[in-house]
Amino acid sequence: MLLVMDIGNTNIKTGLFKDGRLQNSWRLRTDSLRTADEYGTQMEGFFGHLNIDTREVDGIIMSSVIPSMNYTMEHMCELYFHQQKVMVVNSEMNLGISIRYDMPSQLGSDRICNAVEAYHIYGGPCTIVDFGTATNFAVVSAEGEFLGGLICPGIMVSADALIERAAMLHKVEYIKPEKVIGTNTRDGIQSGVIRGYVGQVDYILRQIEKELGVKQTVVATGGMSNMIASETDRINYVNPTLTLEGLARIYDMNR
Repeated sequence: MLLVMDIGNTNIKTGLFKDGRLQNSWRLRTDSLRTADEYGTQMEGFFGHLNIDTREVDGIIMSSVIPSMNYTMEHMCELYFHQQKVMVVNSEMNLGISIRYDMPSQLGSDRICNAVEAYHIYGGPCTIVDFGTATNFAVVSAEGEFLGGLICPGIMVSADALIERAAMLHKVEYIKPEKVIGTNTRDGIQSGVIRGYVGQVDYILRQIEKELGVKQTVVATGGMSNMIASETDRINYVNPTLTLEGLARIYDMNR
């Protein structure tokens, strides 16, 4: 079995693959103060719930946007999965695509995983939109070149910043109200945050196509992908496990 881990700013997404198929996935809260033992015992709990022995894992790969956490997670893998070597995604690996970023070493490994998997499944040219703590746009050409992209504040980050800076506003559930024009504060925030974000995504995708002069296949992933995709016809596919699947594919190409 293959264990994959995507260490993000807010969550650590994990997945367990068997014979190339994703069997289960879990999310853990990202916390640089937690120890390898804390993460390890939590992972043991996940495996125990499925009656799977951690010794059945014979390979591990991870992507990370928090380098300071890499040692903790690698140490956890050694202690609880008995793996001396953890594969860590970087731009110099065999990826099946070429990186045209100015400084490839600064490219987030989660964006690499998304680009690899999206290009393999959906072909190019394609744009991947990852709705996480940040909303990342990644553009891959028809020839399989990672051309670059954009990084925007995530929808939750934007909403939290608004509420933190405005004394009379408060947290709300992030669902779209029926009417654009809110007749109370709650509906006003919900309409502005959600519809405003859809407008931002539409505009950016439109400008990407204009700049490249070719229609893109657009793939969405991340926690808010289904909500945003339901409000725009510019997103062609939603794949919530795109990053995990990309990790598994990169492992197969580099083991």
